[in-house]
Amino acid sequence: MAVAKVAGGQSRAQAARELLCATSTVVAAVQRYFESGREGLVDRRARNGQRKVDARFRATLCRVLRGTPQQSGWRRSTWTRELLAREVERRGRVRVSPTTMGRALASVGARLKRPRPVVRCPWPARQRQERIWQLKCRAAYARPEEPVFYEDEMDVHLNPKVGPDWMLPGERRELVTPGNNQKRYVAGALNSRTGELTWVKGERKTSALFIELVRAVSNAYPTARRLHFILDNAATHSSSQTKKVLVQMGERVVLHFLPPYCPEGNRIERVWWDVHANVTRNHRCKKMSALMAEVDAYLEARNAQQTSSPLLRVAPTRRAA
Repeated sequence: MAVAKVAGGQSRAQAARELLCATSTVVAAVQRYFESGREGLVDRRARNGQRKVDARFRATLCRVLRGTPQQSGWRRSTWTRELLAREVERRGRVRVSPTTMGRALASVGARLKRPRPVVRCPWPARQRQERIWQLKCRAAYARPEEPVFYEDEMDVHLNPKVGPDWMLPGERRELVTPGNNQKRYVAGALNSRTGELTWVKGERKTSALFIELVRAVSNAYPTARRLHFILDNAATHSSSQTKKVLVQMGERVVLHFLPPYCPEGNRIERVWWDVHANVTRNHRCKKMSALMAEVDAYLEARNAQQTSSPLLRVAPTRRAA
């Protein structure tokens, strides 16, 4: 194709742009054609011998990637293509160049990612799994007269969370931040059966905010005989002020605590992730009131559309904050 385009009158650079390849590739192809004719265009990689990156090489590479360099005896804390090539060779495979290792990484679907920081639960694994399973069963078999809610709090920062976005080559969108950060907190309760969310807002994450949420849920479900909350071990959930209010409400509110440091057992965490992805990440609100209005609009649309991540359009008469 390169030879045909050049023979048709295009320059080598034009042919390279249309074929999405380097200009040197077109130059080399034309030169081989002048020297050897059509025989010069035959793929010469057929005589390269057996492929270096085969199924066994990829399997070894996957085993290496499941660990860290330090677990394999290296002092470095992160993998590089050069270090991966050395480690795969040390495990009995052929030595490859960093460029070939890059292609091998792409062939197994490996990507550069940021690790997810976690805190290990101090409970024994069996005890933690049994507790999470019990709470899942309670949520799965919840009855209308005794609904089960997943409860948690979310931080909202006026300084936007910076996240990836699509941009044109050579361009990088600017994100102007207010500078002086402000915080607000949203406490929410997610109905495990219907997916409906009840939430309240506050300037501080205190026992008063949690108590306000409990009362809001109680008012939203007046016919419920008992309200079950699955929640984490935050101090505001077990403070003396909270216990006093729960005693005043009788046995209508029951708290079920997750094992320590087990956010994966709380389904409302996904809701907060969607809020950050759709509202707070890369936002351009100059005032906290405008940002909280966007949070309210998103959560209201979520309840109305019964969609985990609704798409919202700004009203024609409304100006962006």
